Amino acid sequence: MEAKSRVKIQELGDSTSKKLFVWFDAGVHKRFPKGKQDDTHLNASGATFIAQLAVDGIRELKLPLEKELLPYDLLAVDAPFSMPLIRVFRFPQKDFPITKYGAQSGGKFDNTKVFAKAILECNKAGGGRVVVPAGEWLTGPIHFLSNVNLYLEEGAVLLFSDNPSDYLPAVMTSWEGMECYNYSPLLYAFNCENIAITGRGMLKPKMETWRTWFKRPQPHLDALKKLYDMASFDVPVEKRQMAKDENNLRPHLIHFNRCRNVLLDSFKIRESPFWTIHIYMCENGVARNLDVRAHGHNNDGIDLEMTKDFLVENCTFDQGDDAVVIKAGRNRDAWRLNTPTENIVVRNCTILKGHALLAVGSEISGGIRNVYMHDCTAPNNVNRFFFIKTNHRRGGFIENIYMENVHSGTTKCLFEIDTDVLYQWKDLVPTYETRITRINNIVLKNVTCDSTNVVYELKGDARLPISNVEINNVKIGKVLHYFKRVKNTENLVEINDNSK
Repeated sequence: MEAKSRVKIQELGDSTSKKLFVWFDAGVHKRFPKGKQDDTHLNASGATFIAQLAVDGIRELKLPLEKELLPYDLLAVDAPFSMPLIRVFRFPQKDFPITKYGAQSGGKFDNTKVFAKAILECNKAGGGRVVVPAGEWLTGPIHFLSNVNLYLEEGAVLLFSDNPSDYLPAVMTSWEGMECYNYSPLLYAFNCENIAITGRGMLKPKMETWRTWFKRPQPHLDALKKLYDMASFDVPVEKRQMAKDENNLRPHLIHFNRCRNVLLDSFKIRESPFWTIHIYMCENGVARNLDVRAHGHNNDGIDLEMTKDFLVENCTFDQGDDAVVIKAGRNRDAWRLNTPTENIVVRNCTILKGHALLAVGSEISGGIRNVYMHDCTAPNNVNRFFFIKTNHRRGGFIENIYMENVHSGTTKCLFEIDTDVLYQWKDLVPTYETRITRINNIVLKNVTCDSTNVVYELKGDARLPISNVEINNVKIGKVLHYFKRVKNTENLVEINDNSK
């Protein structure tokens, strides 16, 4: 074990291996205000690294102790807050190819019942992979069960129907932060554990019908008003039936609801009816190596809502709306659920197009804390690079949000906090209750940007001002309009700012 760990640490190199030991810069850790450099004691990441080597060794040698091991790999994630270990489930080595259950490729045969049968058999057998071979496979909604990994082989394309009736009966989901029963998401899981979508295949919904639903005609707006009222007055969720008439509330592409131990790895997405990946009230998961492109209305890349302990890494997003979005429910519905979003790390991602690289809100009523984005880039053009948004109806809190070591090409505004974002809801529905959002401890650090109209704009609410914002080492090539505007903000700290 000693020899194996020495070799592995040497392979990491000096700079990377330091992250395994007790190395702190000055001002990072309360116990070591002057910093600390200790090559003999492991930190939490280092301890996990060594523990994983031990676990791998037990499995390689097939020692009797192997049967006592939990079926998870543990992943330590660096963050400026206490980040729990991420568990990655080891799926049983059993395959359930969809062709065994009568699947037909070619994009004509409806494979919906085939997927349901394969997933059920996989679940009954204790778990494994439901394997989708190369080819184009037409299907309606795919509903997960626990311990199932939907594995898309290279060249596999899941072609989803755009016939709304295929996504009935309605299932429990949400629409922009309000729970309801709506058309089934194209890939849906409710109260499952150990679920995954992996492999190098593609998710590709047909879009002809959904594109006609992008518009917001009056029947759609009336449906939103009705849902808003039902959520505001605690109408039971099962009575909020929205998949009817001309409501046209589009389904999510992926919606995992109240699940545990989620893995999304290596597949492609091409277009989506609504939000693309929606991780809702889930605990513990990883989304990595994804290639996501969806340019339609409301096509966020990944939305993490009322979810905790989640890592997003090494992904590419090319979106028609915000790329990486942190949410926590809307108004009274979120106060009822009382489930904050917390402990989220996003790293090494590229955003080719989007309204925002990182958006926090505007649905934040359950509270958001401990979010860390680092080493990400938006090399082309985004409207806003880092955008925190809320309004006087939301309440909740936003605290401990960190962005560092990031790069922007061109943007309209590098960093914005706006406490009066209502979009179409401003005049569509009334304010039933006023609650001001507490915003505290926001850090933007080590940023380069080719050009921006505005460096930063902080628009707090006088009733509860923004507090404790740090802007550190921001380097801008060109500022085209103005540098900053700040109101109702307390304790703003600017350090080594090179953009003026």
